[in-house]
Amino acid sequence: MTEFRADVLVVGGGLGGVAAALAAAGNGAQVVLTEETAWLGGQLTTQLVPPDEHPWIESFGSTASYRRLRDGIREYYRREYPLRSASRSLAHLNPGAGRVGPLCHEPRVALAVIEAMLAPWQAAGKITVLRRHVPTTAQVDGDHVTAMGFHDLETGGDVTVTARFVLDATEAGDVLPITGTEFATGAESQADTGEPHAAAVARPDNMQAVSVCFALSHHAGEDHTIDKPDDYAVWRAVAPEWWHGPQLGWVAPHPHTLEPRRHVFTPNPDDDPTAIIADQSKDPGSDELWTFRRILARNHFRPGAFDSDITIVNWPMIDYLGGPVIGGTAEQNAAHTAAARAQSLSFLYWLQSEAPRPDGGTGWPGLKPRPDVTGTADGLAMRPYIRESRRILGQYRIVEQDLAVAVRPEGAVSYHDSVGVGSYRIDLHPSTGGDNYIDVPAWPFQIPMRALVPERVRNVIAAGKNISTTHITNGCYRVHPVEWTVGEAAGHLASFCVARDTEPQQVTATPGLLAEVQESMAAQGMELGWPNVTYY
Repeated sequence: MTEFRADVLVVGGGLGGVAAALAAAGNGAQVVLTEETAWLGGQLTTQLVPPDEHPWIESFGSTASYRRLRDGIREYYRREYPLRSASRSLAHLNPGAGRVGPLCHEPRVALAVIEAMLAPWQAAGKITVLRRHVPTTAQVDGDHVTAMGFHDLETGGDVTVTARFVLDATEAGDVLPITGTEFATGAESQADTGEPHAAAVARPDNMQAVSVCFALSHHAGEDHTIDKPDDYAVWRAVAPEWWHGPQLGWVAPHPHTLEPRRHVFTPNPDDDPTAIIADQSKDPGSDELWTFRRILARNHFRPGAFDSDITIVNWPMIDYLGGPVIGGTAEQNAAHTAAARAQSLSFLYWLQSEAPRPDGGTGWPGLKPRPDVTGTADGLAMRPYIRESRRILGQYRIVEQDLAVAVRPEGAVSYHDSVGVGSYRIDLHPSTGGDNYIDVPAWPFQIPMRALVPERVRNVIAAGKNISTTHITNGCYRVHPVEWTVGEAAGHLASFCVARDTEPQQVTATPGLLAEVQESMAAQGMELGWPNVTYY
């Protein structure tokens, strides 16, 4: 049995976990950071999801450390890649020229920058990173977690980490059931939350679909067709009645109107990447699938450097509706995860062999899965993209009435205990309970500290998508810059409690302590409020 001791244990090495570890170490705490996979970065790396960001991200609405991450990614391309001079000079270089956001890039680049940001703290012995470690057990004394146990997937051994504070930055809120921290899953009832878009009856197993994304390039004249999956006919027949046809097809519900929308697929368009508008408030751009989440645009680079773009498939056709990957037994969760991977492989085969082409033919056999991009054998993501986590029962629950434009025409609620800001529509994908898209315009919002702090357990802090939102408001608090900000705030709060020998519940209840930690956050580049500008 290997043992570690720390002031702060951060479980989960996604964006929230990395931000939490950096913030806690930067404020004097000794940190252990664990991650189940070989890669840190979560959404950006192991899940293959380019950043979903708001239209003002280049100017305001994020933390200074998140901007350092973004700047580091752009600088990596300028330093290491053969960019054309016109592209190199772009202040807001978008390496993939993807329309989903202004910084579409390869997962390995994000990984390299994250590793570089952590390196000085690791060299100083302030952060210890344990990769390929899965949380398994917890030692609990009353309302305090004293230690957690982990299984080392590399050696098969067991590890114990004793810490004063435990930050749950896992993708699915895995720490919560292990430690006995109260949480919610799935859809709450309207009687419970009062939300206009809440369900009539609570359904804890009704969660947003997960997606197993994958990376593709296209090489005309070549044949990279995978073996036909054994269960291809099963996935080819999936056709929810509200989908407007088979899910493996070009037609899907429009997220805003639910009317049928036909997607366009054009591998390797000869476009000018410097002219792409990556602002969904001006140009949604999601009808054309290849460029929407493109992560490398070959025309950014010197001729001959790349013979294809690289794009990420995170499209409606791979939203897995068969059941949740959290909340069931280990066997049930594993079965649904395996089924989501099988669906993605079947869609890949459909693209290569059967998808209707504009020229009247079928299939693009030149579509090549990219294991070198994903770090996996089959070119699928290491982990499913989990949009909806377990959510702590926090001191404050963020509800639709706090930020929906239709409910609050004057703007979102201003929280006295804000620890950061974010902005995104309430965007819920189809669910495991049979719901279609739920799309609700929302104001730019704040993140209340009380949503990070459990009602009962005294030393567990939410540090990712597991904060105290609802099924509805999770739809806008789940995106990359918000997850990073939540993690950074959790790291600040934990290190503050270490230094002051106090607990999060005492900070939220004591105006002087709350003001002090907020002042520290603001001094270190965390924006706690939005500037007075016009949003709608």
